[in-house]
Amino acid sequence: MQNENEVRAWFTGRLPDGWFTGPPDVSSDNDEILVRGELADVELAAGTSDADKAAARQARIDRFREETREGRMKIADEAERQFGRKVAWAAGCGGEDKTFTTLSIPVMTRLRMPERKVLDTLVEGGVARSRSEALAWCVRLVGKHQGEWIDQLREALVKVGEVRGQGPA
Repeated sequence: MQNENEVRAWFTGRLPDGWFTGPPDVSSDNDEILVRGELADVELAAGTSDADKAAARQARIDRFREETREGRMKIADEAERQFGRKVAWAAGCGGEDKTFTTLSIPVMTRLRMPERKVLDTLVEGGVARSRSEALAWCVRLVGKHQGEWIDQLREALVKVGEVRGQGPA
């Protein structure tokens, strides 16, 4: 499986110029790739209420979603063949965000990618045998050292991958 940097580079090169104001934010786990881009903010008259600004920004995101649907589907199909994972799309505009599509994993239907990545790291690190077991482990040990510990485990997994790569084929 390709690492997140390879996936990010592929999408950065593949996406049409002008879709986003900068490079896309691409994150992935074992099941899904999430591509999020920032859209140009709306220009409104001075004194426009916050609610009206939010509505205009959501409308800009909705317009982007509709106008790019065919292109996004084509790119997603290419990426699914390339990386073996489904692709989800999201856009932001002036602080408003919207995710268009996300993958529902039957065992973890209410979890998004960041939560699934934590569970996958625990499984890959041998802390749990399955996502369900990893979730139970997380619930028992909520948050106290989670961020730092998960980062350390991910660093260790990178080293494990490097050592595996040096071994016999």
